[in-house]
Amino acid sequence: MRRPAGVAPSETVAEIAAAVRTRRLRAVEVVAEALARIERADPVLCAFTEVWAEEALRRAAEVDARVDAGPPGSGEWLPLAGVPIAVKGRYGLRAAGPLLAAGGVAVGATAVPGPGTPWQTWGLGARGRTVNPWRADRTPGGSSAGAAVAVAAGLVPLAAGSDGAGSVRIPAAWCGVVGLKVTNGRLPSPDRTGLAAPGVLTRTAADATAWWRAVSAPAAVEAPPSVPRTALWSPDLGFSDPDEEPVALARAAVDRLVDAGVVRLVRPPRTVRPVQSAEPPLLLDPAPAWLALRAPGGSRPGLADAHRIRVANDRRLAHLFAHAELLLTPTAPTAPHGHEGPGDVYSTALTWAFNVSGHPALSLPAGFGNDGCPAGLQLVAPHGREALLLAVARAAEQRQALGAVGSSTACRGLTRKRVDPIV
Repeated sequence: MRRPAGVAPSETVAEIAAAVRTRRLRAVEVVAEALARIERADPVLCAFTEVWAEEALRRAAEVDARVDAGPPGSGEWLPLAGVPIAVKGRYGLRAAGPLLAAGGVAVGATAVPGPGTPWQTWGLGARGRTVNPWRADRTPGGSSAGAAVAVAAGLVPLAAGSDGAGSVRIPAAWCGVVGLKVTNGRLPSPDRTGLAAPGVLTRTAADATAWWRAVSAPAAVEAPPSVPRTALWSPDLGFSDPDEEPVALARAAVDRLVDAGVVRLVRPPRTVRPVQSAEPPLLLDPAPAWLALRAPGGSRPGLADAHRIRVANDRRLAHLFAHAELLLTPTAPTAPHGHEGPGDVYSTALTWAFNVSGHPALSLPAGFGNDGCPAGLQLVAPHGREALLLAVARAAEQRQALGAVGSSTACRGLTRKRVDPIV
């Protein structure tokens, strides 16, 4: 079984929490093992800006005390009991309250981009530039760079992130893990533009579901829907020009979902297709809207254009989701780029439309390219349908239609050059 640098077989979030709640494991032991993994691997990966070893062990001891004093059993009490988690950047702990209340233990802050570049698909850890765990000469994506690396390398099973243009989904795709961005406005976010939403990176969809249950209101956790679900496929959303390989990998992943009975592809509605064409849905390029909304004190013409693009795309997406429950695309238009930068290509080309529109979106591992690096499949759902995304992702894993990090099922049927992971 192929694994990236630093990775070791690890239990899921649910398995760790159940073992701690029933006292088969102590939270202090679990956290100490995570800290040891970080100490061994982070000099190479540079996934963390800060590691809070003493504080994490103290918090783990508090979790053990809560378990000893509380009701025994393996119910919903302390659903993240003893689970080591990482938070995004030095201020990420401010938003981690629900995770800590659920018994999670923050072990450190993960790397985000440093100063000096207009592009954000990289990270700067305490020990240097963050590297992709599959190839050190490639970036892991960003801006939740260290979060994706920490999860992909098995340092922690769960890392919190935030997504303002694809900052959870792109590194999830390039590191081969699951990355969820929630519906904009559904959870608190410090971003005044409204473009950014909280998210999470995990090795499995089940672990992402555990995060969602911990951070969302009980009423937001709906019963898992059955499969197959109807879906539309678009390689480019009608405006992007993605490379052939990520499109082929994502499309192969879609075909596996269809074969496994997880999704059923339907034809796009006519009003979101170009005239005289059978191509999948067309959206307007969201780049001008995103840039205008993000710019401080944006100009009146720029904001007017942003409003026009947003209204037009909202209308098209509403019509699309009236005919299908999911929209499927590649997560990123290219393979992971080198540390010198992405060049003229926007790595966000296929993700930031859904920051402007606010739709929830999830990236699943879609296989490996010829460079040995992972690629992702993006699933987009109607507003408020995080449970649908997570149910489809779990069904894909259960039916082995897609694989988590290091799983050979992730690259079934795909040819690629042999590239050894970092050692």
